[in-house]
Amino acid sequence: MNKKEIIKKIEIEAKKYFVGSSGCHDWTHVERVRDLAMRIGKQEKANLFVVESAALLHDIGRKDELKAKGAYCHAEKGAEIAEKILAKLKIEPGLSKNIIHCIKSHRYKNHNIPETLEAKVLFDADKIDSLGAIGVGRIFLFAGSSHGSGKLHSGKEKKLAKSGKDYSYTEEDTAAFEYYTKLINVKRKILTRTGKELARERDRFMSAFFNRLEKEVMGKL
Repeated sequence: MNKKEIIKKIEIEAKKYFVGSSGCHDWTHVERVRDLAMRIGKQEKANLFVVESAALLHDIGRKDELKAKGAYCHAEKGAEIAEKILAKLKIEPGLSKNIIHCIKSHRYKNHNIPETLEAKVLFDADKIDSLGAIGVGRIFLFAGSSHGSGKLHSGKEKKLAKSGKDYSYTEEDTAAFEYYTKLINVKRKILTRTGKELARERDRFMSAFFNRLEKEVMGKL
């Protein structure tokens, strides 16, 4: 098989893990991350076969993590599943190792640091998709699906964020809480030059949105 055929087979395998997925981490997220990763990868001169393969497989463990309310790391679980898929397709060992590393290190919550250029590209693409207009929509979807409270805004988000306590998967885990505890810091975590440029503009939009949301909640606008 040539690389184009292998990519198609990887895509077919990966899609199986997104049936019934939450809208915040569904197949459209994977497609956007792939597009971003390929854009960044071309600019940064990364191995695009590795980048595209890893992007397609990076969240195959995510649906079960959401069901388990974060009981395990989807990046590490996804890497285990991906290793079996890549072995079945007889991917060259060096390329397979890099793809698996990309998947395992794409999440900033775990202790796996992106070391290869391709891993840094995937890391950035995944984080950039959590910013901007897309990012706003995704965290509202996440807040609604992770605990089911459907709370729009509590007015306590900034205070809770400063406490340093983990309110993930609780009724306090609103979209605004996710922003003030995580997404407000994302642009500082981006690793590539191209990624930094893309993240900067999206971060400005997201910051303006949540500043306005807070003012509207308080009746100031």
